Amino acid sequence: MNLRVLPAGPIETNAYLLSSPARGEAVLIDAPGAIWAQIESILREDKCRLTELWLTHGHWDHTQGGAEVIRATGAKVRAHRHDEVLIENPQVMSAFLSKGITLEPIKVDHWIGGGDRLEALGTVAEVRHVPGHCPGNVLFYFASAAAAFVGDALFKGSIGRTDLPGGNHAQLERSIREQIYTLPDATAVYAGHGEPTTVGAEKTFNPYVHG
Repeated sequence: MNLRVLPAGPIETNAYLLSSPARGEAVLIDAPGAIWAQIESILREDKCRLTELWLTHGHWDHTQGGAEVIRATGAKVRAHRHDEVLIENPQVMSAFLSKGITLEPIKVDHWIGGGDRLEALGTVAEVRHVPGHCPGNVLFYFASAAAAFVGDALFKGSIGRTDLPGGNHAQLERSIREQIYTLPDATAVYAGHGEPTTVGAEKTFNPYVHG
């Protein structure tokens, strides 16, 4: 499984393209603005078809490019139902957008929840619900790759904002401790913004939530 980290959109939100040339398939985790322009050539290079778009949560910077991706590829969308309004009616976030940013609704094909197991690219990803930053924030954990894609729940040396609608600081702390810090210490943590880290490093050094 190949992994590309692709920052995109107005605030450099990380998209993650996972591809399996042997299977001719790819999965995109999150879709910031203009991400299709980055992944189109990669998919051709890998000779892969994008089959799925997985959203870690419904905030605009993670979904802005989703409609374009879906039109181009027909990829099926998976997300947590607690963010249904944000994803399918993104105008509710208009008060938080900078001038000139426009959003299109995305139709979710499959609602997912904590404990689900998603088969893709010849392996399995476990879904864990990690609310606090956003009600529907989930992570996708690939045990076979020792990798977790956590959205905006946890960053290298920091945590997600909790001052936006639906945010809850105590809930986020609990989610991090119960759903992220319980993963193996060597697990790579790929966040919605910034550089990757590991579970063990954040348990030891994160100043906001200690393990």
